[in-house]
Amino acid sequence: MSSSPVGGGLDHLRDLVQGVSPVRVGGLLEALATVTDPRDRRGVRHGLVAVLAVAVCAVVAGARSYAAIAQWAADLDADQLAVLGFTSRAPDGVTIWRVLTAVDPAGLDKALGDWVGAQLAERRQGWTRHRRVLAVDGKTLRGARVHDGIDRAPHLLACLDHDGGVVLAQVGVDGKTNEITMFAALLDQIEDLTGVLVTADALHAQREHATYLASRGAHYLITVKGNQPSLLAQLRALPWKDVRIAHVQSGRGHGRIERRTLKALTVKAGLGFPHAGQAIQVTRRTRRRDGKWHQETAYAIISLPAEHAQPAQLAAWIRGHWKIENQLHWVRDVTYGEDASPSRTGTGAHVMASLRNLAIGLHRLAGATNIAAALRHTARRPDLAIKMITKSQE
Repeated sequence: MSSSPVGGGLDHLRDLVQGVSPVRVGGLLEALATVTDPRDRRGVRHGLVAVLAVAVCAVVAGARSYAAIAQWAADLDADQLAVLGFTSRAPDGVTIWRVLTAVDPAGLDKALGDWVGAQLAERRQGWTRHRRVLAVDGKTLRGARVHDGIDRAPHLLACLDHDGGVVLAQVGVDGKTNEITMFAALLDQIEDLTGVLVTADALHAQREHATYLASRGAHYLITVKGNQPSLLAQLRALPWKDVRIAHVQSGRGHGRIERRTLKALTVKAGLGFPHAGQAIQVTRRTRRRDGKWHQETAYAIISLPAEHAQPAQLAAWIRGHWKIENQLHWVRDVTYGEDASPSRTGTGAHVMASLRNLAIGLHRLAGATNIAAALRHTARRPDLAIKMITKSQE
């Protein structure tokens, strides 16, 4: 089924944004048009692209639920509705609920990931050339937990760009499997991984993952913990006492003082892990409010050799991995209240998470550093949300 007519609305939008900056209008709407409509064609009043577009706009403005999306849509005037592709009134809450709980989340994630990736690629052309780094990590949607004989909740695995802070891919992890089996499926959504460094936590210290990344021309930086006891024992047994500290970083925050030191060893031959180039030891000493010093040591491996991964870069990449927690998962939980959302019907929980990913990405692409403040600002100006989703940077 063809999407709702948006030509007249897009012409109107061009008038609205004149004097702002040259734009190519409709990029995101075109991406949404690739998502399959799950509804029977009979009796459909609102096109899928229009319903998805208004849902995106509402989430960009801070909407947390289907009801909030419907209320945001109901406040739009005729011109604003036309820009989004509606030919009459806004869709009601039931229509929005039916669409968002039935649409295919895999198709939606692919469409959104490809579009966000294209926007980021255009911006990256003007950046100082440096290695592209992606973080992979999963998150459970706790509010969507169901008790149907098996206590389970949807779990999503996402890939975030370190520099842009935007989600490039996401897949659902079936309750019968885990993140490990979905690692390749997630990164298969990204067309070109040549030269890319992928950071991941200890769960993904898997030989199959290392082999897969090498086959794609990519590299890895992975934490090693007790789930790989043999590999961890090898790393601990390396002659770290004879290795000088290569990088030191100190900081203060949350009532504590922290000092991190990093050592690195070339292990291209002798470490039983595919394509390993360096072993890394990070020691963190923290003085908390009780005045006592606490020390912990962590280990990691990277496939890049020393000439392509200097100690300062290693430290930045290791800390940068946690951007997926701080800039994505934390924002979805705290700012959007995701873990408190009781959405359980159909694909709704996954789809709402995908819309939140996109909204966070749109604000970051627009230059926002505080997503909560950006949502409050956009909530007061519906036209801003509409402009954000109906234009893409040249």
